[in-house]
Amino acid sequence: MVDPSSIHFSSLEQMVFSGSSIERLLTACALGGAIGLEREWRHKDSGLRTNMLICMGAALFTIMSEVLAGSSTPNKGQVAANIVQGVGFLGAGLILHTKNRVLGLTSAATVFVVAAIGMTCGAGLYIVAALATLLVLVALQLIGAFENRLGWKRYPMIYEVRAKVSEALPSDIADPERAEALARNITSARYRMQFAILTVLDAAGQRLAEQGHDSIAGIERVSFTISATAKIHARLLNQLRASDANDQVITFRDMEEE
Repeated sequence: MVDPSSIHFSSLEQMVFSGSSIERLLTACALGGAIGLEREWRHKDSGLRTNMLICMGAALFTIMSEVLAGSSTPNKGQVAANIVQGVGFLGAGLILHTKNRVLGLTSAATVFVVAAIGMTCGAGLYIVAALATLLVLVALQLIGAFENRLGWKRYPMIYEVRAKVSEALPSDIADPERAEALARNITSARYRMQFAILTVLDAAGQRLAEQGHDSIAGIERVSFTISATAKIHARLLNQLRASDANDQVITFRDMEEE
């Protein structure tokens, strides 16, 4: 590889070179932005700006790889070859491992493909880059919808089970025995609620890995995340709502879902 300080271009050469380069960089920004919009719509960390910059950066490195190599060496892709390693480290930073699942694999794979699309734009292969972008969008949108329709895709849902376990005592009642009885009733209601949750999950073969619970205005709330198919989610929801120990069961889609 030649010393970059020894490379000089005349004004005419810069204008000719910049014309085609700008076209390639703008195409990379457009295609990376298209994938970034899909990621932004799904509220992912690697959104519009991230994918645009990755795609444009990969295109720019590809363009400059041949320039920096010079005419003295046949290896024109030495700089561009290091894009794969760099994007690999970037994608690894998007992957998170929790106690019961791995998050960010799809986002990391998307970043990897976006960099490849940028390299394709940097090489001037616009049709191939556009086709690859279309395939990525199809994989992220249509295939995901097809998996949901088949019913075998597992996805996380946040369950929040609520039960009214106590009522406020009037201020003029100060009977210790009644207060103690009320405390026992509250404890018993909480035990029944948690036992009902465990019974339903055990019957479905699901493990209660993590849970959060609190009390607001006499209402006990227990929240937990279950990763299962749509059929299992529907069965769990019906069984939890049918239990006498629970007053209300609601679900939320996990925002970290791929």
